[in-house]
This record gives sequence, C-alpha cells and structure tokens, in this order.
Amino acid sequence: MKNNLQLKQELFLQCVKFVEERHFKILNQIAEIQESLTSETKSSAGDKHETGRAMMQLEREKAGQQLAEVERLKEALSQLDVDKISQKIGLGSVVFTTKANYFMAISAGQMTVNSQSFFAISPNTPIGLLLMGKKVGDAIVFRDHTFVIESVG
Repeated sequence: MKNNLQLKQELFLQCVKFVEERHFKILNQIAEIQESLTSETKSSAGDKHETGRAMMQLEREKAGQQLAEVERLKEALSQLDVDKISQKIGLGSVVFTTKANYFMAISAGQMTVNSQSFFAISPNTPIGLLLMGKKVGDAIVFRDHTFVIESVG
C-alpha cells in the first residue's frame, strides 16, 4: 500500500508541475501581448495598425481563456486526496490495466514513474468516464479494444 501511495504522490507532483509550467507560459504570453499593445505606436498605415491591435486583443482574450482553464486544473488538483486508497476507481486513483496505466486526475498526458508509463487523465474524458466506479477484474471496451482492470490504488 505504501508503494501505491508513493506512486500516487509522485504522479500528483508531476501533474502539479505540468499545471505550474502551463501557468507560467501563459502569464509570459499575456505579458508579451500587453507589452506589444502598449509599445505599438500609431503609424501612418492606420488600418494596418488597427488590424494589428485587434489581432493582439484576440490573442490576449485567448490567453485569458487558457489562464482560466489552468485555474480550473489547479482547482481539480486541489480536490485530490493522494493519501486515500480505494477499491473503486475515482478521482486520484492509480489504475493498472492490461493495456495501459492511468492516473485519474487531470488531462496532463503521459508520465513516467519508476520506468512505468501512466496517462494522467480527467474523469470527464471518454476513457475516464468508462473507468470511473469500476474495480479490479472489471473489463472495459474502448475504441474496439477490451482491457481488464488489474489493480486500483
């Protein structure tokens, strides 16, 4: 059980790092956009200038939406209890199957811990929805592939 807790904590820390890196990149992007907007001076080509400003405003809005998404990811991570082991798959579960291994948290892609590969997925993803509430021995069919849950931590 201790190994599962350590594994879960390591996966959690990798998810936190993923979110922090995205947050940092987005903040830098917003700062660059803001700097471009404030440093741009009105040129003689007025229409071109206004089009450029409008494009920068759109980029800033897009970055703001990405920032809001990162905040939602941070909130989702704060809901995780990495010190709890359950028999059924839920938020924070580490799931070993005959096809792949999963960490039910946020969609953060593939991660490696102790030479083992895991996919950090959100419970709202198609595979996450299929896995939620299942237990060891249950079979899942996803994209015409059947796999069995071997372990839940």
